[in-house]
Amino acid sequence: MFYNFAKKVFLLIFKHFAHWKVYGIENIPEEGPAILAANHVSYWDPIVVGVASPRVVRFMAKNELFSILILRNIIKALNAFPVDRKKSDRAAIKSAIEVLKNGEVLGIFPEGTRIRDRRLGEFMNGVAMIALRSGAPIVPLALKNTRNIFSKGWFRSFEVHIGKPLSYPDLAQKKYGSQEIKKVTEDLRNAIEEML
Repeated sequence: MFYNFAKKVFLLIFKHFAHWKVYGIENIPEEGPAILAANHVSYWDPIVVGVASPRVVRFMAKNELFSILILRNIIKALNAFPVDRKKSDRAAIKSAIEVLKNGEVLGIFPEGTRIRDRRLGEFMNGVAMIALRSGAPIVPLALKNTRNIFSKGWFRSFEVHIGKPLSYPDLAQKKYGSQEIKKVTEDLRNAIEEML
């Protein structure tokens, strides 16, 4: 499987050349559905999250990446599926919930795009909606210095901080509205900001 092969290659690079550090790996549930939600500053971030997770991660990836034939084939082989960031993409949300219903791990970047400076960007509500609809816990991840993993011809150190899962079983069992979605989104953003 290409996913496993790629993961082994990058694990070797991150461990022996970049000397990465991963904290809180025990916070990723060993089984059952989970959403890994991380800040996004670099093209490296999906690879970093995928390698840091002991479980296979299915990512939502911007649909523009699927318009390039070679890239599309690679992304599909890495278990990603497209999302249109310019609108409320019901098909992508349906796919995400299906991933979670199957007891798998979903990877999402709530900012929706890379944020080039050191601050957190505005979080979209999609992660909260998916979590509340599926009942899956959200595991916050803070990625530090991934922008500079490879710079000036060499690999640089970086860190992955994995926080305790955010779970809302009471909200998932009843009807929820914009206030509940806003609360879950704020909780997630605060959790990542604290780790950064």
